Amino acid sequence: MTDMTEANEQPKSAVARYGPIALIATVALVGAFFLRDYLSFDALRDNREALIAFRDSNYALTVLAFIAAYVVIVAFSLPGAAIATLTGGFLFGTALGATFNVIGATIGAVLIFQAARMGLGKQLKERMDASEGMVSKIKKGIDENQWSMLFFIRLVPAVPFFVANLIPAFLGVPLWKFAVSTFLGIIPGSLVYTSVGAGLGEVFARGETPNLGIIFEPHILLPILGLCALSLLPVIIKAVTGKKDLLK
Repeated sequence: MTDMTEANEQPKSAVARYGPIALIATVALVGAFFLRDYLSFDALRDNREALIAFRDSNYALTVLAFIAAYVVIVAFSLPGAAIATLTGGFLFGTALGATFNVIGATIGAVLIFQAARMGLGKQLKERMDASEGMVSKIKKGIDENQWSMLFFIRLVPAVPFFVANLIPAFLGVPLWKFAVSTFLGIIPGSLVYTSVGAGLGEVFARGETPNLGIIFEPHILLPILGLCALSLLPVIIKAVTGKKDLLK
């Protein structure tokens, strides 16, 4: 009887373990194929008047629908996160748009973080905790400097957003630390792209496309790199202090 019970439970545990990740991967692939034309700059340009008219008639509903759409885009790693950020600025202005963008992105990131942790995250964490040598040292270093590393991967523009969502899940980072660091860490980049979106009216009028590479221009990139350096300062200080202690 016990053997039959265990046999019945095994498929359920496998589904619970791999189901969330499999669902996200499937939706991401389907979305990348079917939604790429809808989540694009051309689609925003062609439907801008209808979006503005709907916003003016249903402001609260537009805000809720926008945040919900942003959550889905991030949670399922769909194409169009940059376009969604621009849309936030275009519809709501820089301040409110950035607020709604950050809220939607954070909720979506938390959902994919939880799905990853429910799946492979627990297994990987257990293996890394039980490992020895270099892997163990790396894991220990990250555990001792979680805040610094979390803010660093959020602030560096070169780190893809979905990668910054998955790595902490695989390393066993607590949910509340992930949520706080995500919310605060994506504010600088979100403000930059939202401000670009707020000026889309003039871009549309000139028949141009927005410069999404603006975040890599020196006057934008250097302050963000400064924040990255600040986020790593505790790690550097701890490393220097540790070396001094070894030399004594």
